[in-house]
Amino acid sequence: MASLELGSVSIRMHAFNIVKSEIQTRLIPLLNSVSGQVLDLQDVFRRFSFDNICKFSFGFDPCCLELSLPMPASEFAEAFDLASKLSAQRGLSSSSLIWKVKRVLNLGSEKELKSAIKMVDQFAQRMINQRRELGFSDKSDLLSRFMATMIDDDKYLRDIVVSFLLAGRDTVASGLTSFFWLLSQNPKVEFAIRDELEKVTAGFSPSDDQDFVMFDQMREMHYLHAALCESLRLFPPVQFDSKFAQHDDVLPDFTFVRKGTRVTYHPYAMGRMERVWGSDCLEFKPERWLKNSRYVPENPYKYPVFQAGLRVCLGKEMALVEMKCVVLAIIKRFNIRVADPNQAPKFAPGLTATVRGGLPVLVQRREA
Repeated sequence: MASLELGSVSIRMHAFNIVKSEIQTRLIPLLNSVSGQVLDLQDVFRRFSFDNICKFSFGFDPCCLELSLPMPASEFAEAFDLASKLSAQRGLSSSSLIWKVKRVLNLGSEKELKSAIKMVDQFAQRMINQRRELGFSDKSDLLSRFMATMIDDDKYLRDIVVSFLLAGRDTVASGLTSFFWLLSQNPKVEFAIRDELEKVTAGFSPSDDQDFVMFDQMREMHYLHAALCESLRLFPPVQFDSKFAQHDDVLPDFTFVRKGTRVTYHPYAMGRMERVWGSDCLEFKPERWLKNSRYVPENPYKYPVFQAGLRVCLGKEMALVEMKCVVLAIIKRFNIRVADPNQAPKFAPGLTATVRGGLPVLVQRREA
């Protein structure tokens, strides 16, 4: 059902309009207000993507990306972040028995996790109740679309929407953070994207805030698409993932996998393997995705950033469009440079790749 919804032109345009509004009314004004100053770009992107995914999923605007950058961004966002962080930390335990005992006794991190999950669930339930009271047949958000299909199981609705929040918030923020770090290290790529933007839009003025690259125009920007794919190859938002075998199976190399076995793959490591990507695997080279100046996709099993086959990411196209909108809006108007050029991303434990300590950058408005 989600695949059909997310593949429709109407919902993609709805998502595009949400992103466009958030960029024009919040992101650009914020960056204008701090021109010549240093700010944490990762924090900005996390607020930006949280606003977008909440509006898309619930039809609710948490207003995290205000000019004042409120702390915390919102109680819901804080609870959501804490629940994600503590869930991921379970994997760092020397034995799963440790956190399971803490969960039974309601102690420490498990007590905090229980409280955070309760707040997230209560918020989602309020959104469901509100939709029932106000009506949902004429609404475009994801929750309303699912409710309109006669799903009346509140727990099921809640879990669907929370899953989309998990999938669509931190992944986009992580991808954008890494991309702008790479762009800061590779100004030639930034120049090439601006050059492509000029050609596709038949020229533009960096000081003109009224024009916005349209959905169809972005489809013609092959170099930008290649640059984003290359960034995600080196810094995938989900650095490793696992699947469980439903039945006994045999892999292509004849490895036997017993039913119930957990199989983990590591996109971060796979993107840096010389035998997979060649001797230049550690270099940021968008050109590796181009043939005759046109983007050519790789085999998704070689490049499993969005997974593959039946489990391919439902929001892949929407996530890429959101990232493209942000990249174009920012590099058109600003120069973004990492405050410490020698700073390399160091990741904190989590469900998605989060740079430890954030990404302090210097924001400079471009001259017309």
